[in-house]
Amino acid sequence: MQFKKYTKQRNRSIQGLRSFKDTLLKNIKKVINKKGHIYSETLSNWKYIVGENLFKICYPKSFKNSNRFGVSTLLIMVRRGHEVDLEYSKKKIVDKMNSFFGYLVVEKLKFTSFDDEKKFFLKDKVDSENVTNNKYQKQIIDVKNEKIKKSLIELTKVFREK
Repeated sequence: MQFKKYTKQRNRSIQGLRSFKDTLLKNIKKVINKKGHIYSETLSNWKYIVGENLFKICYPKSFKNSNRFGVSTLLIMVRRGHEVDLEYSKKKIVDKMNSFFGYLVVEKLKFTSFDDEKKFFLKDKVDSENVTNNKYQKQIIDVKNEKIKKSLIELTKVFREK
């Protein structure tokens, strides 16, 4: 790779393929490393931090970093009816997160409840002959090769079954 010197953003840059991280400005990198890292690590290790039982009823929604006006806060979405369970585990979650990162990351937890009503919509019954949408069916009919036409129809039937 060749190094290009005297560019406006950096003293030197690499020509050719670069990672996304290397193409960003220095100021943007600092912001992403500060705030994005904590939230993404919390999301990926949420099951370990809260445990199996609480993992099923809650998830982290956002992370607000500390500034001179407020403390660092993690907003957690909780299934309605389980707020008390999470309230009792609040101290344990904060301690576990801080020990996971190795420094004081979260000082406060906020809870927001949500309804977990599963709504199922009944699908209309579809004839096995008329499996595809009209839009795709017209395109399949325009295919001249009979083998390809039959295989496309079979493919759409398989997708409908799944």
